[in-house]
Amino acid sequence: MTKVDFAGLKQKLLASIVAISAIQLLKAFMNIDTAFDARKMGWLVGVLLAFVISTLLLALSDRYGGDHGEQK
Repeated sequence: MTKVDFAGLKQKLLASIVAISAIQLLKAFMNIDTAFDARKMGWLVGVLLAFVISTLLLALSDRYGGDHGEQK
């Protein structure tokens, strides 16, 4: 079993949240012909983009601000 540090666990959790959000957006797009609500679609896309951007920013901050994987 591999060891996962806090940064790796945080990235895996955020990636899972992004995936769940993307699945919800996909479900909404699949039902677009029965119940279209532009405001709801806008919110779903906005939330997904917010999760993606925050995940990328946290990954970049971990990469550049961390110890770069060095063993102590």
